[in-house]
Amino acid sequence: MLTTILSTIIVLGILVFIHELGHFLLAKRLGVGVLTFSLGFGPKLIGRKIGETQYQISTVPLGGYVKLVGENPEEEVKEEDRHRSFSAQPIWKRALIIGAGPFFNFLLAVFVFSAINLSTGIPSMPMIPPQIHEVSSGLPADEAGLKNGDLILSIDGKDISKWEELRETIYNSKGKELALKVKRDGEVLEIKVTPKPFMQKTPFGEEIQTFIIGIKPPYVEETRQKVGPLMALGSGVVQTWEGIKFTVLGIVKLIQRVIPAKTIGGPILIAQMAGEFAKKGLLSFAIFMAVISINLGVINLFPIPILDGGHFLFLGLEAILRRPISIRKMEVAQQVGLILIIFLMLFAIYNDLGRLFPKGFSF
Repeated sequence: MLTTILSTIIVLGILVFIHELGHFLLAKRLGVGVLTFSLGFGPKLIGRKIGETQYQISTVPLGGYVKLVGENPEEEVKEEDRHRSFSAQPIWKRALIIGAGPFFNFLLAVFVFSAINLSTGIPSMPMIPPQIHEVSSGLPADEAGLKNGDLILSIDGKDISKWEELRETIYNSKGKELALKVKRDGEVLEIKVTPKPFMQKTPFGEEIQTFIIGIKPPYVEETRQKVGPLMALGSGVVQTWEGIKFTVLGIVKLIQRVIPAKTIGGPILIAQMAGEFAKKGLLSFAIFMAVISINLGVINLFPIPILDGGHFLFLGLEAILRRPISIRKMEVAQQVGLILIIFLMLFAIYNDLGRLFPKGFSF
């Protein structure tokens, strides 16, 4: 229990700090004044004022905020501070400040993945030869007479040098008969086989049709290749980008109802997972934090008022209309956005409780 609590505090603390640090640093760099840097919402627990900025930890730990000078266009700003007001900045500057939060979440993931790559190396899978390790009984390969140990030399006249080529050719055959050239005990044989349809599940649980003949490759253990800082960083960027694409695709599948809504998790699920990954070791915990950071960055870019993506939406409308959106309309939109976020959070917590008490729970 203590491990779960501590790991949750560490994950949420770091992710919120990094997100708000992005807003803070860009605002400072672009000459916008910062009045408050808070981890958490609500009344202040502890804090200290340095210069014009109040740094504090607040009572409600689910998030944080950075309050900028002139963030509200109707806010009264001293004449000497007008040039440092957020609302007085051109659209591109405000967009950079808003986008810095999610960007820093992605940057944290790049840093974590790069550090892991540098310390443990990057995954390296040796080339697997197109040699059959096992033939499944009753499937097309078995019926066609293929044997364990057969080496596939070509398919329909196209040379095959690795298992991946063999797999892709069979998967994409659409059930068409394939002419295999096979080497067995020093002898080259011609064997024809017709793949059969097979329903396979994607990582999102979608069923897609592929084709198989019923063969398995030889087992080759994955290794890790030691790399230098540049290669580690490059791989970290690629891993983060793949994580962003996977998260976005997962959200699309959720909207399409391919992924059931009951899979949505909230703070309780994050706490459970943080505790589980912390018990597995620092490496697993760091990867978990990087993945959650990517999720946080993507979700914050949703065009929902109150999130960073909602602010981007307002800026986009301002650029199109060539005038700021009225304060009243922004307030109404933000209230709607807040209600939506609260409902989503309550739904996520409901799902979390359902996972904790699968036989039902009551209040």
